[in-house]
Amino acid sequence: MVAHQDLEEETVTLSRRNVLFGASAVVAASTLAACSGGGAGSGANGAAGGGSGETKRIGVAMPTKSSERWIADGENLKKQLEAKGYTVDLQYAEDDIPTQVNQIDNMITQGANVLVIAAIDGTALSSQLEKAAQNKIPVISYDRLIRDSENVDYYTSFDNQEVGRQQGRSLLMGLGYIDKDGKDLGKTEPSNIELFAGSPDDNNATFFFNGAMEVLKPYMDKGTLKVKSGQTDFKQAATLRWDPATAQARMENLITGNYSGGDTVQGVLSPYDGISIGIIGAAKSAGYGSAGRPLPVVTGQDAELASTKSILAGEQYATIFKDTRNLAEVTVGMVDAIAQGKEPEVNDTKSYDNGKKVVPSNLLKSQIVTKDNVKEALVDTGYYKADQLGL
Repeated sequence: MVAHQDLEEETVTLSRRNVLFGASAVVAASTLAACSGGGAGSGANGAAGGGSGETKRIGVAMPTKSSERWIADGENLKKQLEAKGYTVDLQYAEDDIPTQVNQIDNMITQGANVLVIAAIDGTALSSQLEKAAQNKIPVISYDRLIRDSENVDYYTSFDNQEVGRQQGRSLLMGLGYIDKDGKDLGKTEPSNIELFAGSPDDNNATFFFNGAMEVLKPYMDKGTLKVKSGQTDFKQAATLRWDPATAQARMENLITGNYSGGDTVQGVLSPYDGISIGIIGAAKSAGYGSAGRPLPVVTGQDAELASTKSILAGEQYATIFKDTRNLAEVTVGMVDAIAQGKEPEVNDTKSYDNGKKVVPSNLLKSQIVTKDNVKEALVDTGYYKADQLGL
């Protein structure tokens, strides 16, 4: 585990209150507050809400510890919730769906008053969410939207379509077509690129890919960007479970099958830093990065430590920084509002339709990080310490 973040709370200005969802949100919140007598929703320990003085129990289900990003999310949530006096049941499922299902079942049985869930598979939890609803336990979908269920009360995340646009823009920046402000630089020389997407069972992956394609497709349509493999569809580009080894194997096949006789790949759209590391590994194995054959421009996401060091070393070009401390703070604010019988604040009531309902959301902003602004974005904000990055 990389203890890289200063997990002290930072102040986040929450966006405007969602009037449209007000009535139903108050109902969801008041059901929890009404549980202080040990009825439905108070669970086995009778812990419940709204000024009873009893400790409230929050179930936090995270997908895996294989990514330092999710370790940080869990730690941020646990620390901030415990600072407010909550008991936190934090569980990691190591990307195993049955394990996460069992963990959530146990959280309900053991008396969780609110569930915060970052789902492995956004369609695999319908029975657990129905059980939560029967027990009057509000559910906050954390960063990954839970799909095909009416029993999702709120969603906290970043503006994932914009994250994808930022990934597309960072690829264009690295290839020299636009500057950091998005201004076209007039370059017309074509570049070969390949496209990677996230896991098909993660709702965010399509938002990232579609956002990136909004930016890249005009350049592809006019022939400035060429995808030699022809693999431009999300299903072709998807990487199950965001697995770096899967991405590396695919990149090796793309290079072998499409780049020979002097042709090279100049850029790769990567949706996640772990995938980026796999892509770069494949490129190095094929001789890129030496003998006058530069590594392709590779994007990323999550500002993981290894990829941030890779950026500083001139290998990975960019990542998208999503400050999980702020995401945790917004989520804890929602939990706190619900527990006090108040309406949580949201700033989006249109974008996130999970197939059964539009889930009221609170969306945060993200940031493109390249070698030029690593210190400003990641060190000056306290996300990393300078010595962790060799600065």
